[in-house]
Amino acid sequence: MKITKICCIGAGYVGGPTMAVIAQKCPGIDVTVVDLNEKRIAAWNDPNVGNIPIYEPGLSEIVAEARGRNLFFSTDVDKAIHEAQLIFISVNTPTKTYGSGKGMAADLKHIELCARQIAKIAKDDKIVVEKSTLPVRTAEAIKSILDNTGNGVQFQILSNPEFLAEGTAIEDLLNPDRVLIGGDTTPEGQKAINALADVYANWVNRDRILTTNVWSSELSKLTANAFLAQRVSSINALSELCEKTGADVNEVARAIGMDSRIGPKFLKASVGFGGSCFQKDILNLVYIAKSFGLNEVADYWEQVIIMNDHQKRRFSKNIVTTLYNTVADKKIAFLGWAFKKDTNDTRESAAIYVADDLINELATIAVYDPKVSCEQILSDLNYLATRSPEENRKNVESFDSAYEACHNAHAVAILTEWDEFRDLDWQHIYDNMQKPAFVFDGRNLLDGRKLSKIGFVYQSIGS
Repeated sequence: MKITKICCIGAGYVGGPTMAVIAQKCPGIDVTVVDLNEKRIAAWNDPNVGNIPIYEPGLSEIVAEARGRNLFFSTDVDKAIHEAQLIFISVNTPTKTYGSGKGMAADLKHIELCARQIAKIAKDDKIVVEKSTLPVRTAEAIKSILDNTGNGVQFQILSNPEFLAEGTAIEDLLNPDRVLIGGDTTPEGQKAINALADVYANWVNRDRILTTNVWSSELSKLTANAFLAQRVSSINALSELCEKTGADVNEVARAIGMDSRIGPKFLKASVGFGGSCFQKDILNLVYIAKSFGLNEVADYWEQVIIMNDHQKRRFSKNIVTTLYNTVADKKIAFLGWAFKKDTNDTRESAAIYVADDLINELATIAVYDPKVSCEQILSDLNYLATRSPEENRKNVESFDSAYEACHNAHAVAILTEWDEFRDLDWQHIYDNMQKPAFVFDGRNLLDGRKLSKIGFVYQSIGS
């Protein structure tokens, strides 16, 4: 089957960039991204591509090239489903906040709604692709819904998990380590796998397109994120030991990273990992293990989350302790709110939890992030529901520059590793802060020796 029409349900951090790259690399395929959120679709269609809802380096240029040619954004979900041969499901699958599995299991209500809508609208055979991160055997549930429509339409369900790192998502899409496609081992399943593989083959070498059964594909996504998060928690656990023993965690990381069996990636000590995937996927893995009675397996992976939460609490506690055991009525400047650089995504950002702890200690938080709005910052804090929105608005202010945020502050906390923070005039910042002036480097971004020479009391993770 030659694919000429693709529909993607979900215009978020995965669906939008992925479909934009497919449209750019496959000019012969019409790609329509649909979402019920009218505001989001309007932003994707904004004549000024600088206003699209997701910031990723290189994304706006790709959207500008393909949009209106063979890339379309729409709220007409039914029409897009009806016309497409291949349908990506790329909707949110957050951790459940209710019922059985609350706090661990993935909430699949949006996935089920998509499946039911596809079943209702489809009048000819379709390939349905899981792009969202899902528990193992979710494809089975989707197939059950689709195969019991009674309208004679044949569906093939594929798993095609994304392995994108926010901030480098476009580069990851253009030059992926691998593209993983899981499907049935039947002849029909293999034809569907080949059809999707042919789409990616327009720019990805065939030897990087891996095919498995659908269950292996679903589990591979969860375990890939679990292994990466495990490395972050491991180096963060060592950072606390380094602080007690006088070792430097950066030197330890460099030493072990030179071991070819280990490698240097994801060995940078920090205030903790964030983002939409790591915590959610590990909790999902824990829930799956517990559901099969594998309690020791569940406990092992849950410790990764426990360590990450501990690191965030430890960082905020250290700020309070160092500032003479009180931050009441003190201004703490936060440089960065996004969970990592080169993205405007704030989901599970360490900054949210550190700010929440400090506001509980009656601190005033001044935030500067080059891509995150004040509205989003307040929304993140309000979501925790530990205070009223009015209290959060009173205690948090967003600024348009790092210099404004740091003016008259008692301390600076670096929560996102934006490159521009390295190049700030730190002497100017010091001269305009309360004395003594403190820098708490939660991302090991700056040279503490230089800052100490200026006069700062400098502390970083693990040293």
